[in-house]
Amino acid sequence: MTGRVLVVDDILANVKLLEARLSAEYFDVLTAYSGPEALELLQIERVDVVLLDVMMPGMDGFEVCRRIKALAQDHARAGRHGHARWTRPPTRCRGSKPAPTISSPSRSTTSRSSPG
Repeated sequence: MTGRVLVVDDILANVKLLEARLSAEYFDVLTAYSGPEALELLQIERVDVVLLDVMMPGMDGFEVCRRIKALAQDHARAGRHGHARWTRPPTRCRGSKPAPTISSPSRSTTSRSSPG
């Protein structure tokens, strides 16, 4: 069984790149292009991990993360342990230890030189 990944980014190229790479590794990939779209999707879909852009217009990634945590806690309080969307609540948001990050290719300020 493969994991389900939700990729959230407002830049289409980033979403398509991650979707292609993860699909090639046999992950089931869901995509969203904004924070509100991601939250709406999480109400109806179960995912194992969310790859979330921090800098998005409107609702930034930190706010989305806070709302995901609140949503997970609401599910646990409602006694939906057998139907919870997450096996454990997300813990990596502002104010906690930093999660590993990947630089966004379209926002990178440095260029890589080709091996020579």
